[in-house]
Amino acid sequence: MPMEFETRLADRGRWRADACSAAMVLDLLGTKTVFLVVRECFYGTTRFEDFVERIGVSAPAVSRALRQLESADVIARTPYREAGARTRDEYRLTAAGEDLLPVLLALVQWGDTHLQDGRPPLRFVARDSGDEIRVCVTADHAREVDSDDIAIRAAR
Repeated sequence: MPMEFETRLADRGRWRADACSAAMVLDLLGTKTVFLVVRECFYGTTRFEDFVERIGVSAPAVSRALRQLESADVIARTPYREAGARTRDEYRLTAAGEDLLPVLLALVQWGDTHLQDGRPPLRFVARDSGDEIRVCVTADHAREVDSDDIAIRAAR
């Protein structure tokens, strides 16, 4: 079901969503490599070589993705040095990067439901209770909301 537009936005031919946040996010995260770097950060990957190995793409592709995410303040680079080795960098999510957790989990949840044959490869559960983690849209009072329960308003 489509969302409902407020009256002044109902004639969609009279306005454009030029500053669409969804389009901006896709500009930032719109390649598979960039998004998989974010996934790997959530999984605990921090080192360049490990990103290359775990994602299965070229080092230049991972390097571009890391630079893009760092310039958008999604990840931060931190130097480290092992004994007898040169200084290298680790990459960790910033607060803005951590805010992508529901985005990642929503995509995984959708893929588990609509793309997997049988059991999904991973389950995400609450560490303390073991309860399944799922993403849903809610209103402020925590009632789950469907798309036909959503109205679109112009920002003030």
